[in-house]
Amino acid sequence: MSKNNMVCAGIDTGKRKLDVAVRGVADEREQLQVDNTESGHEVLTAWLRQHRVERVGIEATGGYEQAIVSHLREQGFVVVVFQPIQVRAYATFQGQLAKNDKIDAALIAECTAAATKIHAPADPRLRPLAQQMTLIEQIVEDIARFKTRRESCRDKQIQQYWKEEITRLERRKKAELKALAAAIRKHQDLGKRLELIESVDGIGLITAVAILVRLPEIGGVTREKIAALAGVAPYDNESGDQVGERHIRGGRGRLRKSLFCAALPASFRWNSHLIALYRRLKAAGKSHKIMLIACVRKLLIFVNTVVARGTPWQKQQPRVRAELGPQAT
Repeated sequence: MSKNNMVCAGIDTGKRKLDVAVRGVADEREQLQVDNTESGHEVLTAWLRQHRVERVGIEATGGYEQAIVSHLREQGFVVVVFQPIQVRAYATFQGQLAKNDKIDAALIAECTAAATKIHAPADPRLRPLAQQMTLIEQIVEDIARFKTRRESCRDKQIQQYWKEEITRLERRKKAELKALAAAIRKHQDLGKRLELIESVDGIGLITAVAILVRLPEIGGVTREKIAALAGVAPYDNESGDQVGERHIRGGRGRLRKSLFCAALPASFRWNSHLIALYRRLKAAGKSHKIMLIACVRKLLIFVNTVVARGTPWQKQQPRVRAELGPQAT
């Protein structure tokens, strides 16, 4: 069946309700609204099968879509998860200015039919691991916030309170990280991949786990693609005779933050390749921000290469340097 004749559904996700529209049936005005609950998901599944839907599109909405996405995939549906910016860009292209839940559902259905590249779903084992990783990252953020409060406080009693809270959170962070690493190592393939990632100089356990659960493509795509997925790929800014500065954009925010936290000390102490790169760029007059981004990108490329090869990092790796070539920086 051609793309124009394909029966597709679009789901506009809310905290409590799911608005659904179909495209490619006789009456495209027919829509459905169900509760965003297990019973509502069952009703939706039956309705989609009744309309012989082949592909379902849904917009990512901060986690409210995860349960229905998992359910539909378990039921054998092809599900395309769009970022909100993608759907709004398609609406702009179509000249669609009006916006409500029913209109958005129909728009997502059209967007789903127009999609030409469908990515394979991520390993379902990674979703609960990613949620645990988010908890650890939030604990780290709380520790940093409490440290700032303690430093700015002059009351000894309040300072002691913040100190005790920081100590408690530090213990909790270590316990949660240990439990998460143990959960990963229960799966032989994931455990092996974690060891490979952690073998790279400058990558600690917390960063290795972040890469594993937030970047499942690691080791399976090119260095350019992996940098783009992480949001550290520089994009051209040129038009006619104008040549602007290249900037990074997009990517996965929490992952990128973890990579920057690892690359900064690695560029000064832990990874000889990054130390050399940082010094070379500094001698060329580059700013600290540009140098650090280059180090993040190169560190990620090292990890990607190690995982792709299936062999641990070696401190002296002339073959890796030759493979990366001049674009590594």
